[in-house]
This record gives sequence, structure tokens and C-alpha cells, in this order.
Amino acid sequence: MGLLLAVSAGILASCNTNQAKNNATMTDSIAISKMLPAESGFEQTIDGKQVKLYYLKGKNGMQAAITNYGGRVVSLLVKSQAGNMIDVIAGFDNLKGYQESSSNYYGALIGRYGNRIANGKFKLDGKEYSMFINNAPNTLHGGKVGFDSKVWDAVQPNEHTLELTYHSADMEEGFPGNLDVKVTYVVTRYNSLEITYEAKTDKPTVVNLTNHAYFNLNGPGSGTILKHIMQINADDYTPVNKDLIPTGKIESVKGTPFDFRAPLPIGDRIDADNEQIKFGHGYDHNYVLNNHNAQIPVATVIGDKTGLILKVFTTQPGVQFYTGNFMEGKFKMKGGFPDAHRTAFCLETQHFPDSPNQPTFPSTVLEPGKPFKSITLYQFEKK
Repeated sequence: MGLLLAVSAGILASCNTNQAKNNATMTDSIAISKMLPAESGFEQTIDGKQVKLYYLKGKNGMQAAITNYGGRVVSLLVKSQAGNMIDVIAGFDNLKGYQESSSNYYGALIGRYGNRIANGKFKLDGKEYSMFINNAPNTLHGGKVGFDSKVWDAVQPNEHTLELTYHSADMEEGFPGNLDVKVTYVVTRYNSLEITYEAKTDKPTVVNLTNHAYFNLNGPGSGTILKHIMQINADDYTPVNKDLIPTGKIESVKGTPFDFRAPLPIGDRIDADNEQIKFGHGYDHNYVLNNHNAQIPVATVIGDKTGLILKVFTTQPGVQFYTGNFMEGKFKMKGGFPDAHRTAFCLETQHFPDSPNQPTFPSTVLEPGKPFKSITLYQFEKK
């Protein structure tokens, strides 16, 4: 009889423990769902296509919200050192916010050509092509209506994957060739957001695809990113002129404010008396990566308040480090916090700016029958 009572008590204790775990899991899920923007803020029809918000979930708890309006990363929830879920993406909880702040490209897929093309012109196979000048005197991030403002076709095959596709017609924004693009987002079991870019064309063109996610590893409303610790695995960078167009030179970062080969706070030299810093109003420059095989981190960032670590991996030869220098507090973001000056940073994996006009840079020409593919991972760890 005593044995029976002991067994019954054990079963009851086990049931209570499991119930407590289930209740805790349910409580956590409810809390997390409240942190993510609501679908209703994104449901709208644009040019006959439906805009939606999609939720992705990883096996270790990481979650993302992504809209097919410009393929924008809206939220990315990561567990901090203290066990709290932190939204590390600066963004909006509704479509209107993204539309009104379009020139900042918050969280957006960028194409056909990420970064700047000098004077909005380039030559390919002896023919000159002209694009809309939207960042005088240059074309920036694809022109007047780039991929960031398109409604992409979306398929969500499982809870951790989102596939976006877009057909860019021949001469859209002045670029030659019918271009078919596929971008796949995956929230992995390793607490990373993996982005795979693919493209194919029916005639020679130029392509430079990236994502313009704005990060703050301390979370919304936590202030500037100037005390975040940054390390970039690059010995060289591409200096620019006053219009932020590369000079064509590749120069060493040694002895300059651009040297992040050893970890340093972002703000240590951001206002240095340096011509390049003044041109960018801070950091807004392309780094020539030492490795880009998606096996070694090209950048590592540590949030000073949360201890969250972001490691960036890519197959692209460059990364644009941008420190939110043109965030001016004009717009209210998630939580009602303004997009204040330097409260987020970007690490845009890419080919180099103005490559179509720079013969010494890695080529961005895409030929028929030779599909483009690149992979970037934003992986998170706790300190």
C-alpha cells in the first residue's frame, strides 16, 4: 500500500511539473506574441497585390516578423543574457510607418542595385544606361521605386521559412534584362536569421542585392548604439568622395577611424577629425572583407546593456557599415520611440558601391544562364 501511494504521488508530482512547464510555455508564448506587431497593421492592397505580415519561429525560441512589402524585417526577437526576449530590429508596427520613412529603407530588401551608382549611369557591353537620380547626384538602392517598395509574392512552406519572389521587368528603373529574384528567410535552430538571395536574367545586367536591417542589440528605446562593441574582419575599405562614391582606391584601415579589426565601441572615433568620417557624417562606408565564405564571421557586435552578441557571416565580398547618421527622430517606431540619431546600425552585406563604373572592383554583371546566389547569416549568441 505504501509503494502504491509513493508511485501515485510520483505520478501526481510529474503531472504537476509538466503542467507547470506547459503553463510557463503558454505564458511565454503570450508575452512574445504581444511583442510582435499585429497582422492588422500590415493588411493592405497595393497595386492589386496583398501586403501581409508573416511570423517565423526557430526551434530555440528566436522569432521574426517579416512583411512582403519590400521584404522588410519588422521584428527579430532574441533571448538576452538575463533571459528576456529583446527585439533587436528598429522598425514600425504598421505599414504606414515604412511608407512614410521610405528614404531610410528600414529593414528592406534592396535592389536591383544596393548602394550608389555614380551620376545614375553605367555602361554595359558598350551601351550606356541611365537611372533615376534619387540621391543627387547619384542613384541609390535601385532608384525611384526599388525592391524596397515592391509587394513581393510570398510562400511560407513551414513555420521557420519565408520565400519571397519578384519579377523585375526589362528596363525597370533603367536596368536591362528581365530579372527574376528569390529571397528566402529562415530562422534557424542556431538562433540565426539566414537570408539567401537568388537571381537570374535573360540579358546582361548588373545586380547587387542586400538587406537594410537596422539593429540595436539593447532593444527599442535603449538609446544610441555608440557603446556597442564592434569588430569587423577587414584590413581594407573603399574611401569615398563627398558624394559617397568610391574613389576607386582600396586603402588600409590601419591608423584610421575605420580600423575595427580589434573590438572597439562604435562611438570611440565616430566624430573624429577625418575627411572620410565627415563625408559620411559618421560611418557609412564599405569594408573589403578578409573572408567571405560564410564560415568565418565578417563582423561581431556586442550589445553593451544586454550582452547579446551578433555575428555576421556572408558570401559577399563587402559590407556597408552604417551608423544611423540620417536618423533624425522624425518617425515614431515600435513602442512609440522616435528613430533618433544613431539609435541603430546596419551591416549590409554586398558587392562594392558603384562597381559598374569601377573596373578594379569585383564585377556585379549578371549574365543569362549564370544565376546569382549569395547567403548572409545574422547569428545571435549570449555573452
